[in-house]
Amino acid sequence: MLLWVWIAVVVVALIILIAAAVPLLGRLGALRRAAGKLQARQTQALTLQQKVEALQERVEAVSAQVSRQ
Repeated sequence: MLLWVWIAVVVVALIILIAAAVPLLGRLGALRRAAGKLQARQTQALTLQQKVEALQERVEAVSAQVSRQ
């Protein structure tokens, strides 16, 4: 008799665990898409950072030329 109680407790616990996990598994697709968008943004940010650094070097070079004259 006690064995059946333990089996029932385990089954109920598994049902609760599955019920909690199903919505989380449904959100994985959205999280994957968001992660992809963030990686694309990071790539864009790195590209912009390189362009800003190149522009800053050009500004410094022009500023140095102007100060010499």
